[in-house]
Amino acid sequence: MLVQKQRLPKKVALWVAVFLMVLGIALPTPLAARPLSATASDLRSALTALLGEHVLLAASASGAALGGRQDEFAAAAAALDGNSVDLAKAIGSVYGAEAESAFLELWREHIDYVVDYVTGLATDDQAMSDTAVQNLIDYTPAFGAALSSLNPTLPADAVAELILDHHILTLKGVIDWQAEGDPVAAYTALRSSYAHMDSISVILAGGIAAQEAEMFTGVVDSPAANLRTGLTVLLQEHTFLAAAATDAALGGRQDEFEAAAAALDGNSVDVAAAIGAVYGAEAESAFLELWRAHIGFVVDYTVGLATEDTAKSEAAVQALVDYAPTFGEVLNALDPALPADVVSELVLDHILTLKEVIDAQATGDPVVAYTALRTAYGHMPMIADPLAAAIAAQFPDQFGEEMVAAEAMDHSAMTTEEEATDGEATKEAATEAASAEMAGEDEAPTMLPVTGSTPTTSWGSYAAIFAVLLVGVLWLLSGRQRNHSV
Repeated sequence: MLVQKQRLPKKVALWVAVFLMVLGIALPTPLAARPLSATASDLRSALTALLGEHVLLAASASGAALGGRQDEFAAAAAALDGNSVDLAKAIGSVYGAEAESAFLELWREHIDYVVDYVTGLATDDQAMSDTAVQNLIDYTPAFGAALSSLNPTLPADAVAELILDHHILTLKGVIDWQAEGDPVAAYTALRSSYAHMDSISVILAGGIAAQEAEMFTGVVDSPAANLRTGLTVLLQEHTFLAAAATDAALGGRQDEFEAAAAALDGNSVDVAAAIGAVYGAEAESAFLELWRAHIGFVVDYTVGLATEDTAKSEAAVQALVDYAPTFGEVLNALDPALPADVVSELVLDHILTLKEVIDAQATGDPVVAYTALRTAYGHMPMIADPLAAAIAAQFPDQFGEEMVAAEAMDHSAMTTEEEATDGEATKEAATEAASAEMAGEDEAPTMLPVTGSTPTTSWGSYAAIFAVLLVGVLWLLSGRQRNHSV
């Protein structure tokens, strides 16, 4: 089956809101009513999230195309184009509408070349794939020149090399393994390619922050900024890999499911290791066991849907609802600044948004599934920010005082009386919905009500330098994850 190039309609998804917020444009967010301060850390976190999502969606599209799943390819390609629009909007927020339009056209160009490469592989057209590779190599100097023209602090040749080595070649590695039919190697390469995107973001964000010093304060690579971004990267990767595993399972692609599940467990190990770096080996081991438990329940839910075993899926839903309070208590024991009930709500929210993705996958609607996936992925930074702030506050000597307003935690985690009431209502609604589902009131897979969705900004091959930083963050983050999945 040929991969068809498409110019998909523009969709300013939630991610646009997230990045614009980072740039100081106040947009409402359910998790925290406070606007993000315009810091270099904000910029890096948002860029990393958008670029990381680009890699994950591109790999999803190529995997579906090479697997002959045309409907899924079209949905993934549409989501990928939505991400491109969001990236361009972010650029436009700093450099204006003309730069936004030019960037979008240029960014879409390299995606077209990737589509050509995948099509060449899918049709055994060696000439087509070779031409696509050469076009991608030739593209990088033009991209570097374009960014350098906007920002002279970003040397054109350095940007070109960065994009070629850290993005185009690593993504090509993923696609090559997909074409070879080796899902284990493909997911290993995907985790590495995804992790590389922060290497690009930290350079781009640093250049933009240096050029626009009045707009972005602080530095992009402070210990606190590393903690925040590292935490976000791991949590968002968790969400994507969980959804990839459930999609493969529901699609009957056993080898791919096992490879995605293994990659997901690798992510869990990384998150636990990060926690252990801050809280010690005992906490690391306990966290890993607890974290894996909720993934097991998600797998049970997915298996129930796949086998039409209503009792199994209902039991899994109840297990996930019961799991949230336990997780909240564990995180609270590590850091009393994290209220158990607030953490529980965040974990439940993560579970619900992931469930929405799985339900759409089960009903065979890839468009809805990818829309829900972008939302679930986009939630994680809004959880990571206050969690990172709490960890930095708990370990000021390790992370310093630069963090996205420490008040973020005071406002979003230490809920006001009104917010606490809303949270209780949310949990009650979720529990009631779960009970109704288990009572068999709905024949089709039921989606629990999802509380407000707000997006914002693999640690696989992350440098060791991030290990310590990510540790604490990930620990808290995992607890706060209202979006975490499988």
